[in-house]
Amino acid sequence: MTELILSCLSWKWRKRSSVKITERTYEERTKHFTPEEKVPILRRHLVDKVPVSELCEELGLRPTVFYRWQKELFENGAAAFQSQERPHRQVEEKQKRIEFLEKKVQTKDEVLAELMAEHIALKKSLGEL
Repeated sequence: MTELILSCLSWKWRKRSSVKITERTYEERTKHFTPEEKVPILRRHLVDKVPVSELCEELGLRPTVFYRWQKELFENGAAAFQSQERPHRQVEEKQKRIEFLEKKVQTKDEVLAELMAEHIALKKSLGEL
């Protein structure tokens, strides 16, 4: 009789554990949200005052993931306030730097050519060429 009870318990335990494993693997397959999807989710919490627990339950998110998104938003939020002129200025500055460096290389090439001409003339005068 004891063996029968043990085998029943063993069977139930196996069945329960397989259900738990199935549930865990289902939870591991979470949806990856794009940045365009994350912003409205965060806006609902910050502007509309929807509780985090409600959002997470609705979207199948873990609260730690939500708070990580919120942290990233606040850390990188300054980029949203940068004016569009700034990148344009940086491009202009880089273009000026390129022009300056090209002129510098051209000047060095001219000096090198002049020195080589003098060197060849000196060798001819000494009879080495």
